[in-house]
Amino acid sequence: MLLSLLFWTLSFADSTAKPSAMADTVQRDYWVVRSVHIHGNHRTRESIILRELEVKAGDTIQRPQLTEKLAWDQRKVTNTNLFITVDVTAKEVSVNEIDIEVNLKERWYVFVIPVFDLADRNFNEWWYERGRSFRRTIYGARLNYKNVTGNADKINAIFEFGFTRRTQVVYSLPYIDKAQKTGISFGASYQTNKEVAYRSALDKLVYFRSEDLMRERFFTNVILTRRNQFYNFHRLELRLVRNAIADTVAKLNPDYFLNGQTKQRYFLLSYLFTHDRRDAVAYPLRGHYLNLTANQYGILPSDNVRLFEIMASYTRYWPLGAKFYASNSLRGKLSWPERQPYTNLRGLGYLSDFVRGYELYVIDGQRYGLVRNTLKYQLLNVRKQVRWMPMKQFNTVPLALYLSLFGDMGYVNSTLAQEYNSRLANSWLYGGGVALDVATFYNIVGRISYSVNRQGQTGIFFNFTYDL
Repeated sequence: MLLSLLFWTLSFADSTAKPSAMADTVQRDYWVVRSVHIHGNHRTRESIILRELEVKAGDTIQRPQLTEKLAWDQRKVTNTNLFITVDVTAKEVSVNEIDIEVNLKERWYVFVIPVFDLADRNFNEWWYERGRSFRRTIYGARLNYKNVTGNADKINAIFEFGFTRRTQVVYSLPYIDKAQKTGISFGASYQTNKEVAYRSALDKLVYFRSEDLMRERFFTNVILTRRNQFYNFHRLELRLVRNAIADTVAKLNPDYFLNGQTKQRYFLLSYLFTHDRRDAVAYPLRGHYLNLTANQYGILPSDNVRLFEIMASYTRYWPLGAKFYASNSLRGKLSWPERQPYTNLRGLGYLSDFVRGYELYVIDGQRYGLVRNTLKYQLLNVRKQVRWMPMKQFNTVPLALYLSLFGDMGYVNSTLAQEYNSRLANSWLYGGGVALDVATFYNIVGRISYSVNRQGQTGIFFNFTYDL
């Protein structure tokens, strides 16, 4: 009897102890965010920063998830391009409570940039194909004024002379509603040329120059943006376009505007969806990026262009460990009808859509596909303080170096290959090589690469991008 009483007492003590231990374990499994503190935003409004933070005051967060959540919040604030450095950390204030600390160093927001640029598609075409002629340069000034009112709004103005004369002004406001989901931008641009690429032949652009005006281009537009979620962006644009060419250009290529026309006037309705979950916009190493675009050229019966095109791209970035990184990219375009104005007939070789190894070529066509594969090794990644620099917006210099191995494949489908004497359209394109990338502050990225293409042609090519 006494023995039974003893076992019963011990079992009762054990059963009463378990809930206490379990409660203590559960208690320590999560954090409660007591508050969020933001430091260093002298111009930027707190609402712009808080918009990027998924972690809010009052949130309950499982402890294993905290590090990753803060890392992604830090990346989102960085990708606003409003700050040189961003650090998002948690500070423990009690057993279960933390404060979120957001420490920022704001960028310099006003740049008046002297322009000395090349008129050609890229540096490589100017260097190898155009005789390095300084007659093919553009000079002037650009005004980039970000965060004008502290609401991440910006004014961009361009005043250019030389090979191309251009005046352009754009104002963008990312949020016009209290929910910070809808934005607007509007602008106008006027551009003239005395030399124009009126066609392509043998997959190279053919130019005609005169002392008279050869081409005029004007557009004005309004853009509505919508950001319902952190990583999803919608963009709807309505643009009025007026273009004109000299009679000489229309005679050299009657299909420049089609049917020997010298004027174009049309409305463009464009929709763009972007899902952007990259760790860094300028030089991403992890995450993914999806872009879908649909363009309708010509809306009204009076518009003299009628064209529809869809474009898509998807890129995935991921770390492999031991300072190795990889990326895969898929891009493509479809357009209708088959017969299009030459100015709209764009395949591979324009902007960033090209097979590496074919930088010197343009392959025109109504449809194309592009695959890019890159393997990178991080040689250096540091953040230096330049103590002798008095301006804090410039005294923190991040510097990263990457050695990369790449291989690309592309295909352009064209019903006009024979008309434009194309040797590369309607055939598979392959290119590969090695490159050295340099990434530093203000989204400046430089690249020097050595590549070889399917035709056995080799070359050293240079690329440079920035987003001040």
